[in-house]
Amino acid sequence: MSQSEIKSSFVELGNFLRQFSEEGNVKSASVLHNDLFFDDFANLIALSQSHNGWFTPEQVQFSVQSWAKALTEENLNQWLSNYDFSKIKPKKVGLILAGNIPLVGFHDFLSVLISEHDVLVKTSSNDQHLLKFLAKYLISIQPKLNSKITFAEGKLEGFDAVIATGSNNTARYFEFYFKDKPSIIRKNRNSVAVLDGTESHEDLVNLGKDIFRYFGLGCRNVSKIFVPKGYNFDTFFNAMYEYRDVIQYEKYANNYDYNKAVFLMSNFQLLDNAFLTIKEDVSYASPISSVFYECYEDLEEIQFRLNADAEQIQCVVSKNLIPNSVAFGQTQQPKLWDYADNVDTLAFLNSL
Repeated sequence: MSQSEIKSSFVELGNFLRQFSEEGNVKSASVLHNDLFFDDFANLIALSQSHNGWFTPEQVQFSVQSWAKALTEENLNQWLSNYDFSKIKPKKVGLILAGNIPLVGFHDFLSVLISEHDVLVKTSSNDQHLLKFLAKYLISIQPKLNSKITFAEGKLEGFDAVIATGSNNTARYFEFYFKDKPSIIRKNRNSVAVLDGTESHEDLVNLGKDIFRYFGLGCRNVSKIFVPKGYNFDTFFNAMYEYRDVIQYEKYANNYDYNKAVFLMSNFQLLDNAFLTIKEDVSYASPISSVFYECYEDLEEIQFRLNADAEQIQCVVSKNLIPNSVAFGQTQQPKLWDYADNVDTLAFLNSL
């Protein structure tokens, strides 16, 4: 099966996904196989929260729209143009996927297939339905894909290479279990923002997207901010007020109450606006409903620190304060060539 055929299938998938957004689902007559899939996918989005309480329709629709924007022929061509696939000999690549945010493993799924390998997928129990549905749609567009896509119900077996995503603890297990196979093993990572106090209200509102999207469960969510000594947090909290409705979600509210109580019982000093706590802490990984912060006096020291801790950090957000940082509000809309953990997945797959 040629790469051009596979690419065309994903372009059609992008057209299909473009119909589903937070503004509403709008059926397009030009989209293939809508008669078979449109209503079922709309229902799946509506029911996703019953499968995973964090997967509200709004969060799933955001993920779907992000992939709809990514899966264009122009984007795919730009992404693939840096690689030579002429020597690929198809292998079976196992994927062990996380389930923290909707379709979090889709990029690995896409990467394996677009590089002409076969994919063997072990989904997370927290996200079992969305990717399987999209795989069915792809197969309906291009039946040849049926032999290239397998979902493992039990133990992952019979693969030539593996890409596994999990916690720092599970990563140690993965590294031992897959020691004899070519592999990419992903661990915990967090994202940070660096502020200097000159950010506009709009900048900080956009930063709120990086903090609250997916309730803060993704590795691309900002969980820590670096601020200059003497920073006025009133400006920050005024911008965060735009996201006050997050406390209406029961699972988030429960985490807010619990984590705030733990902090207070430990006599930690907190800043609090009734739906988000801010705590001074050297760690990068803050609990749900909380953001850690550290004060700095010298930006160069922060740059040195971030470079030294690069293996713990997924994204750095700033207003051009840090080289190669991501703009406010953009962490959850990566390009196809923005690789998780900065590990080039296509280069790995091309080397098999």
